[in-house]
Amino acid sequence: MKFHKEGYTSLALVVLFVFIINAVANYYDAPQFLKWFLYALSAFLVITILQFFRSPIRKITKNEGVILCPADGKVVVIEEAEETEYFKDKRIQVSIFMSPINVHINRNPLSGVVSFFKYHPGKFLVAWHPKSSTDNERTTVVVRNRNNVEVLFRQIAGALARRIVWYVKENDAVEQGEEFGFIKFGSRVDLFLPLGTKVNVNIGDKVVGGKTVIAEL
Repeated sequence: MKFHKEGYTSLALVVLFVFIINAVANYYDAPQFLKWFLYALSAFLVITILQFFRSPIRKITKNEGVILCPADGKVVVIEEAEETEYFKDKRIQVSIFMSPINVHINRNPLSGVVSFFKYHPGKFLVAWHPKSSTDNERTTVVVRNRNNVEVLFRQIAGALARRIVWYVKENDAVEQGEEFGFIKFGSRVDLFLPLGTKVNVNIGDKVVGGKTVIAEL
């Protein structure tokens, strides 16, 4: 288990805050119950940051014929939907909700070349809201594999997630299972797969980024 690089700033701010409030409490000789409350609050804040930005070491088994899960979380949508930004036709949409307790690393669901990328500023509706896919802050990534199959996936900010980080751009070569981004504090990832793709998960399933096989091409 490692600590993700995206958490360094958050951890530094929390440690600074903890140091200040405890130093002030001790300097003014606060009542003992208040000191213990601040100690408990300090431990809670530090542990929360450490668990949120944890980066588990995972052995990724690459397979050109499958779509690996891009994120840890729970499957909340499986349906045929119109994709209006890039494909402009019907696709199979699979959406994964990431709660604050999940690992928030986002991984490439397939290997290939990034044929399209766009960042969209937007709102911060709750991640399970039907309009979050089109109205929230988000990124859109399309990867084309060597068989010319394209898969679109989106990072979508939620009510708490106020920062989306991405590590890819158009024409980048990407590897299945490698990190393509990170979303802070609760979010969602949508996949848009070609019609006819065999989906291997069900609504309500808990899935693991880079490990769970979402679908077979």
